[in-house]
Amino acid sequence: MRITNRIAAMAALAISLVLAAPHAEAQSGPLRIVIDQGVIEPLPFAAPDFIAENPQSADMAAAITSVVAADLAGTGLFREIGPEAFISRITSFDAPVAFADWKAINAQALVTGSVSVGTDGRINVKFRLFDVFSDSQLGEGLQFGGGAGDWRRIAHKVADQVYSRITGESGYFDSRVVYVSESGPKDARLKRLAVMDYDGANVQYLTDSSTIVLAPRFSPTGDRVLFTSFETGFPRIKLLDIATVTSRPLADLSGNMTFAPRFSPDGATVVFSVEQGGNTDIYTMQLGSGQSQQLTNAPSIETAPSFSPDGSQIVFESDRSGSQQLYVMSAGGGEPTRISFGEGRYGTPVWSPRGDLVAFTKQNAGRFHIGVMRTDGSEERLLTASFLDEGPTWAPNGRVIMFTRESPGAAGGAQLYSVDITGRNLRAVPTEGAASDPAWSPLQP
Repeated sequence: MRITNRIAAMAALAISLVLAAPHAEAQSGPLRIVIDQGVIEPLPFAAPDFIAENPQSADMAAAITSVVAADLAGTGLFREIGPEAFISRITSFDAPVAFADWKAINAQALVTGSVSVGTDGRINVKFRLFDVFSDSQLGEGLQFGGGAGDWRRIAHKVADQVYSRITGESGYFDSRVVYVSESGPKDARLKRLAVMDYDGANVQYLTDSSTIVLAPRFSPTGDRVLFTSFETGFPRIKLLDIATVTSRPLADLSGNMTFAPRFSPDGATVVFSVEQGGNTDIYTMQLGSGQSQQLTNAPSIETAPSFSPDGSQIVFESDRSGSQQLYVMSAGGGEPTRISFGEGRYGTPVWSPRGDLVAFTKQNAGRFHIGVMRTDGSEERLLTASFLDEGPTWAPNGRVIMFTRESPGAAGGAQLYSVDITGRNLRAVPTEGAASDPAWSPLQP
């Protein structure tokens, strides 16, 4: 497995339930996507352009509607019915809905909304969600407001509400992804940290390309990022504040190489790897006091640690058995338990946000895979397969996985992909050039 796997704890995925075939319970209950099996037929929905409440909001209304529809359709759970099929037209946010016209085109969910832009540039968005076949509104109407630059976030928040009301799960659209942006020839890549919306929009660069950077990881509050820097010529962990775009070294630890960092669930502790004398062990450090603790002490390479959501355990990779495998130990250290026993090598484990699965990268028979297993190692499932797939990271709701896929050959490059936890809906994530090492943020406040 290449050096990025050794130096970076690549991110997480997993989930206990499996996304289901959506269906509308028109007679027996409200519209609902039941999540218990593989997706077969996406739920058809209509999202007519939101009403522009004043002339200056016309373009904004169309743009917000487009983002809401793209968020929902991009999950693979929903299928948008285009405006060319519409019989009814939404001309007022408060006008009664002609449910029969929407039933006629088989729209099971209807999203309506309105947008107004004030003289100060602030925008206000209202929306409603309707269960077409039961002739009823799902939940109360809501409204979101913000500055002109917040329009995409507001659209994502609307889509999160629609997603949540139909699936019963929390959404993930109003989130960000930090990653390594790559440029230049494949054998001499320049790398810098970047952060973007989950769908590739609103890119912001956090570092320049003067030094190699790897494995960025969000804090639980989404305002800080841990990453590995080669600024001094060897790997060293740094902590970056996103608001100020300033960073500082995390720890010296007598000049030893430090890498593969990740926050604890409460954000107060960092777990990472330290290489000294050819041996690599796992340490933790309290951010407040700077106090460190060594958790492993074995003549092997222990790296890529990840906390369980409750902070009580750590999963990591180790070659103590002779090949890369996955182990779980107490967050305070102690004898670990091996959980991977399939063919091939396992690395970059990350605990599911729900706590029931561990995601990993697997290399076997010349192919790389993104997979998930129970925390005891049972029920292993491989979700992808390619020349090189690695470094999974969880969406905030645990339903979608993002990872790096690299194509072979001199012209090949690294690209971000996402896939749902059934292994369906594999999609390339748009980025400005090559990209790798994604890490998903929590939902934004």
